[in-house]
Amino acid sequence: MHAYDMDSSRVTVVVSDDDVEVEKAAAAAAAAAAARSSITMPSPLQGGRKGDGDEKKVRVAVEGPIIVGAGPSGLAVAASLRVLSVPFVVVERSEGLAELWRTRTYDRLSLHLPKRFCHLPHLPFPRHFPTYPSKSYFLHYLHSYASRFRLAPHFRRAVTHARFDRALSLWRVTALERRGAADPSPSPSPSSSSNSTSEEYVEYVAPWVVVATGENAEAVVPETKGRELFTGRVVHSSEYRSGEEYSGGKVLVVGCGNSGMEICLDLCEHGAMPFMSVRSGVHLLPRDMFGTSTFGLVTKLLQWLPIKLVDRILLLAAKMVLGDTEKYGLKRPNLGPLETKHITGKTPVLDVGTLALIKAGKIQIVREVESLTSNGARFVDGSEKRFDAVIFATGYKSNVPLWLQDCDFFTEDGKPKSPFPNGWKGENGLYCVGFTGRGLHGAGQDAVK
Repeated sequence: MHAYDMDSSRVTVVVSDDDVEVEKAAAAAAAAAAARSSITMPSPLQGGRKGDGDEKKVRVAVEGPIIVGAGPSGLAVAASLRVLSVPFVVVERSEGLAELWRTRTYDRLSLHLPKRFCHLPHLPFPRHFPTYPSKSYFLHYLHSYASRFRLAPHFRRAVTHARFDRALSLWRVTALERRGAADPSPSPSPSSSSNSTSEEYVEYVAPWVVVATGENAEAVVPETKGRELFTGRVVHSSEYRSGEEYSGGKVLVVGCGNSGMEICLDLCEHGAMPFMSVRSGVHLLPRDMFGTSTFGLVTKLLQWLPIKLVDRILLLAAKMVLGDTEKYGLKRPNLGPLETKHITGKTPVLDVGTLALIKAGKIQIVREVESLTSNGARFVDGSEKRFDAVIFATGYKSNVPLWLQDCDFFTEDGKPKSPFPNGWKGENGLYCVGFTGRGLHGAGQDAVK
């Protein structure tokens, strides 16, 4: 067994197959945490690798919480702990910060809410940033945020399972670390060459776990009849970057949420012919109205008026600004936009220019897809159309059920059972951030709790 401390025992690394040694290290770390009144952030994990032909698991005892996920939610929690001098470790499956924003979003994406509602705790957006920062601006902000609070996540460590050890009263979180030429970590495994890859399990032991993987961890692609017959290109919106590669083609976009609407706009601007499949009602609202953001207006109205009355005001204002959207195939749900969001979780769509192109006939609305054919799609009304590509803008889902074990805090679809604002704290030191259905605004509020 080999063990050593990092940063005054804040993180204890143990290389051993003996659980007794791990328990001793974990207990010592927990005792030290309880004894200290002022604690600083641990350094990143180093050393403790496989070697000499022995199969050994690296185990890390942490005084503070293990934060799973280095997206905006995880960074917000880490910074809030950093301000309080509480030690922590952030574990991230990808090679960098904010995997979703960095690798699975389209180029023209911007924040749909004004920046003053979307900044993370303790650091507002710079004044020179536009009101609705673009993807590149937002990623720049996140990197500045991590640098400001000296956040150093353990990258390329995908959590495979986490469970609460009742005997120790501590959490055990196991991550699969992938190392190789593209790995940004400082020292390669002695058993691997500079251009080879290796894998190793790392087990973290800590009193608390913060689930910060969010509601958008995995793409949702519906089972569609005839998909195997279609000879064109089929992608999820997470794989879409720009309409440039679809120029001149007929493209079916399945889904009419914010992503589906904006992808149709982008396709049209790059010379493609988009068709948007709408299955159910959608509330389309202007992003701005009467000289202010719609979100800002709603926030103010809800301070004084009940949700149903605010919905009526919103719908009246939307009709004044946008006109009757049902004339163009965009039927509204029976409930108002805020009630729909509260009851079903379905977010209203903020229009950034798509509706004008729908009115002009440059984006066509079609019915729900019944099946794909060899060269297009058949719809539930019996009509058929030819397409060169299909883009599923069908959203994302949580991946928490895949790795969090023996925990009844989350539903089967990976969301907290307790609704907002009470769904941030579970039992036995379990916390979660980024599951409010309120985007960056909600994640920031949860993080400071």
